[in-house]
Amino acid sequence: MGRLTGGDPSLLRRINSAVVLHALRAAGASGTATGGPDDGGGCAGSASLTDLTRVTGLSRPTVEGVIDGLADSGLVVEVPAEEGGVRRQGRPARRFRFRAEAGHLLGIEIGAHRVAAILSDLDGNVLGSIVREVSEKASADERLERLRTTVADLLRRAGVARFSLRAVGVASPGVVEADGTVHLCTALPGWTGLPLGERLRRSFRCPVLVENDANTAAVAEHWKGAAAGSDDVVFVLAGLSPGAGSLIGGRLHRGFGGAAGEIGALHLLGQEAAPEEVLSTTGEPLNPLDEAQVAHVFSLARDGDARARAAVDRFVRRLVHDTAALVLALDPEVVVVGGWAAGLDGVLAPLRDELARYCLRPPQVTLSLLGEAAVTTGALRLALDHVEQELFAVDSTVTTRRASH
Repeated sequence: MGRLTGGDPSLLRRINSAVVLHALRAAGASGTATGGPDDGGGCAGSASLTDLTRVTGLSRPTVEGVIDGLADSGLVVEVPAEEGGVRRQGRPARRFRFRAEAGHLLGIEIGAHRVAAILSDLDGNVLGSIVREVSEKASADERLERLRTTVADLLRRAGVARFSLRAVGVASPGVVEADGTVHLCTALPGWTGLPLGERLRRSFRCPVLVENDANTAAVAEHWKGAAAGSDDVVFVLAGLSPGAGSLIGGRLHRGFGGAAGEIGALHLLGQEAAPEEVLSTTGEPLNPLDEAQVAHVFSLARDGDARARAAVDRFVRRLVHDTAALVLALDPEVVVVGGWAAGLDGVLAPLRDELARYCLRPPQVTLSLLGEAAVTTGALRLALDHVEQELFAVDSTVTTRRASH
């Protein structure tokens, strides 16, 4: 074993910088000034050197040096003293705030029929969003080009320069490897084997984090949706081939190869009907099996068509079966249902009933609160988690994963 040596000074500086920046960001999140009467009050969301010394435990000279460095980098700015502020004597205390506007984050969804993006500052405050249709038959190159023009439009509308992006989170169908390569995807032409992270890195010149779409939806519902406050969550994305994302102990669970939650393949175990047969109203496989066709079946069912209602019933039973398998394995506190099933009348009742039959402790079952925005919102959270680790030394993020550089 090697001999222990002194710490690297540059590492110590980075740690001190992260500690001070984290304290300033926390002051901004609280929206209140932390100064006491001796500081002469202060501006909301700011902190004085005295505040930072107290909160961080660092010496005042160290804090001053860190603040100077952060100001030079553009992440911190001094807040002008409020006019008319009262102070017993001397000059007012210098106050500082974290500049959430110093950089931006992007969350992207790539789907069969659309691409979508959402833009935020470094605090995750949304500055704009955009959705564009794309053909389900589009090649990988065509789909990526559509995405590039969509993102360019969003940035232009928001007045944000591309170089200000600090991280990009991307949600894609399929099994996604840690480096951003799509290992397997049947939903998009030419997507299997696509080095998606590498391709997008050429466009964004910043860390790009690629994740399965059901996983990002689970993260979004945990962040600001139906599963907020719950650390053991299953999100079921009911689509052409149902998928699921799960959080265990507050951390996203991907499995060894990123294939956790691929419940759409469960019917193969029992050689049961394929999705195009389950949703058929004619006795022949639904062709093509796309969202427009399925939406038509659902519409007929709502209008009382007997064959369509039978098809929807089969779909719900399959969804219940697939979800129950995952619940039995993971014992989540909450199951959130999104995708098509979120628009089906009465989907919660049979799902709750069946889970009560199979599970020793049935979970709460609820519909998604975020709807179509769940996937892009979760992708944005990927980017935000990356920045929190990089800038604020936060090690308890939900979505920790290696970025594609």
